[in-house]
Amino acid sequence: MRNQRTGIATIMAAGFAALLLAGGSGALAQEKVTVFAAASLKNALDAVNAACEAEVGEQATISYAASSALAKQIEEGAPADVFMSADLDWMKYLSDKSLIKADTETKLLGNSIVLIAPADSAASLEIGPNFDLAGALGGGKLAMANVESVPAGKYGKASLEALGVWSSVEGNVAQAENVRAALALVSTGEAPLGIVYKTDAAADPKVKIIGTFPEGTHPPIIYPVAQTADSKDAETPAFLKCLQTAKAKELFEAQGFTVLAPVASN
Repeated sequence: MRNQRTGIATIMAAGFAALLLAGGSGALAQEKVTVFAAASLKNALDAVNAACEAEVGEQATISYAASSALAKQIEEGAPADVFMSADLDWMKYLSDKSLIKADTETKLLGNSIVLIAPADSAASLEIGPNFDLAGALGGGKLAMANVESVPAGKYGKASLEALGVWSSVEGNVAQAENVRAALALVSTGEAPLGIVYKTDAAADPKVKIIGTFPEGTHPPIIYPVAQTADSKDAETPAFLKCLQTAKAKELFEAQGFTVLAPVASN
């Protein structure tokens, strides 16, 4: 009988310890601010995220992809606290569905789109009306993000149309799932030319900028940020505020972004 009681006590103690352990691990594994951000933000936002850790109390968990893909994931119920889009359209898409807290939306950053080539390329072009982009491709592919849904691709197509050269290269466009994937096609030499953001080109030493597309040939490139309607993390407002600090401004500008939002006061 004594052995039986001892066995029961041991089992109960083990079970109680397991409950304590489970509770403790749950406490240690508290959810962090989850950010869904445009792929082109990666280098800059990683640096800002690290710098904000002390102020926010944690580093955010960031998922990078095309703005279009991220917006669709949020629409389908993906658990995100913050959405950072590379254009206003996809933010509006979520706002129209009441999936964004409208009073938290901020036009945070600006950018520009550029024509790039591998760093060792001899390609040289002056971007202007009817410039010979097709000739410069020499039968190769023009790397772009998806021109129908991804902001970088949409900006690029709009500019090429405005300059009168889209029809001459449309059949030679290699469309990638996001702008960083388009960058990789040029960086690895798979495509002789590509259209990406200026900040993407600055992040990859294996490519060089041939020219910048005139601002008037495409819609203004604006990166808005907002808290999602279903945000659960209590630190989300602190993270959003940190994105507008002087330190964040410095880090964004170091990667080539233009900071549109005013610096937040402490």
